[in-house]
Amino acid sequence: MKGPLSGIRVLDFSTLLPGPYATMMLADMGAQVTRIESPTRPDLLRSVPPMVAGRSAAHLTVNRNKHSVALDLKSPEAIEAVLAMVGQYDVVVEQFRPGVMTRLGLGYEQLKAINPQLIYCSITGYGQHGPMQARAGHDINYLALSGLASYSGRRETGPVLSGTQVADLAGGSQQAVVAILAALLGRGVDGEGQHLDVAMADGALAMNALYGAGALASGEDPEPGQEMLNGGGFYDYYRTADDRYFAVGGLEPQFAEVFFTALGQPQWLARAAEPCGQQQALKQEIGACFAEHSFEHWRQVFAELDCCCEPVLTPTEAAAHPQFQARNMLMPVAVDGHELLQVAMPVTFRQSQGLPQAGAVLGQHTREVLLEAGLSAEAVQALLASGAALQSD
Repeated sequence: MKGPLSGIRVLDFSTLLPGPYATMMLADMGAQVTRIESPTRPDLLRSVPPMVAGRSAAHLTVNRNKHSVALDLKSPEAIEAVLAMVGQYDVVVEQFRPGVMTRLGLGYEQLKAINPQLIYCSITGYGQHGPMQARAGHDINYLALSGLASYSGRRETGPVLSGTQVADLAGGSQQAVVAILAALLGRGVDGEGQHLDVAMADGALAMNALYGAGALASGEDPEPGQEMLNGGGFYDYYRTADDRYFAVGGLEPQFAEVFFTALGQPQWLARAAEPCGQQQALKQEIGACFAEHSFEHWRQVFAELDCCCEPVLTPTEAAAHPQFQARNMLMPVAVDGHELLQVAMPVTFRQSQGLPQAGAVLGQHTREVLLEAGLSAEAVQALLASGAALQSD
């Protein structure tokens, strides 16, 4: 792959989603990413259905354009192999709990002694210090502790689960990529590497950009279903007669006027200016309008109207939408004779990025990478024979 990060080399010790998604973004931008994986405890994402040619579609996507090296980090010989590699890499990404990499002999200070310019990014739930640093967590927990979940949902039913991992991806993966890119720029100025401490809970807290800022200023917490953008106003989802949904977001008067006119109720525009939390009657009447007709009916009504009203699509419908087709946001990837559609990098660079490669088989590049790192053929064969490394055919 070509791109603005061509020439940057990343050693990736992460599994599941936050770290691998971050390194996927780096790989999409041209970085050479080498994953270090356990030969005996494969990344659980490899087993997440649906499967394509016996392999997880999610794994094939999130780990595209990466090399896979299978090493047992409990083996001293495997650790020595990693230490031999570190001098050739610019970035390390790891996702273990604090202290694990140091106990393995692969902590920041230990690797910095070998490669002072190394940028070492640790992605964890709660960070490298603090009373919760060793505590386990998932996306739902970070959203809960950050305050985001408290006003995301309905007053009657409470917090709502998101369909995607908001804290993992926005609070973890994307913050990690931003930090790594900034550190690479900084290294270009002073020549020094650094340890980046990315906590997904911190990232989630930082996403309280609108209502959180207001709460800190006023001391009054936002409530679910009572604010302008969380259900307190007519900005919301509405069910159609055939149990599909439309997203209504036309808050500005010029959009609201077009929207209410399309519903055949232009007089409702004045009611849309009522305070948030007092628009429930209006919302019920809007809901009744949508419930009178099918999803396709409303799609035709709003197709040519510029009023921030769009259909709620499924992923397969979104992939076929003319907007994303025109933006080349879907790309085919060959997987063992099958064709798998993947969502492309959502940013276009002037460099041609080339043909993407689906996520590698576990240990597919072990021998190649270790030989490139300077290990002798005999040392690599000894690692393989001992079980401390795995080479997939």
